[in-house]
Amino acid sequence: MPAPRARVREYRLQDLPALRRICVLTGDAGQDATGLFGTDDLLPDLFLAPYVEYAPECGFVLDSAGEPVGYVVGVPDTGEFVAWYRATWIPRLESKYPKPTDPGTLEADLIAGHYAPERMLRPELADFPAHLHIDILPDHQGRGWGRALMSTEFDALRERGARGVHVAVSTRNVRAHGFYEKLGFRRISESENGAVAYLGYSFR
Repeated sequence: MPAPRARVREYRLQDLPALRRICVLTGDAGQDATGLFGTDDLLPDLFLAPYVEYAPECGFVLDSAGEPVGYVVGVPDTGEFVAWYRATWIPRLESKYPKPTDPGTLEADLIAGHYAPERMLRPELADFPAHLHIDILPDHQGRGWGRALMSTEFDALRERGARGVHVAVSTRNVRAHGFYEKLGFRRISESENGAVAYLGYSFR
């Protein structure tokens, strides 16, 4: 059962600094990614901030005693998000993250991926056009809050016309795979290098 003194609520702009920290603390396949890259801004700049700017109405926060301890963000149409990301988000971060000339490290590969948002448009995911990211601090995991956040997000995406949703999950993150499978997600495919699995959930 969910622990007391926590609740799911809508995202607010003032939540962003706390959510950025949560993104880092859970960013290494569910473990703390602090210091993993040249700047701790990298993960939230790629996997959090663009989502709450593009679709703040699809952002929800797990709030415990007035402090964010988890969140979910998503977009109802990945294709439309990719077009916005290319037109708006890439130029905004261009000076902060120059395009890598020699990708090969994880950091360089992430930045290179930032410059190629069309990588999110995988044909096998056409039936799952929405996608999302969810992160919860360890102390609040395993208490039913992940399911509560996902249920709220599903409703928001469904109301905005999505017929299904997908997630991209590190193949190293065994716990996350178990979580999604219990919710009814099924494995659709893997990335070419086998590092990421794509799971889909139909709203039909």
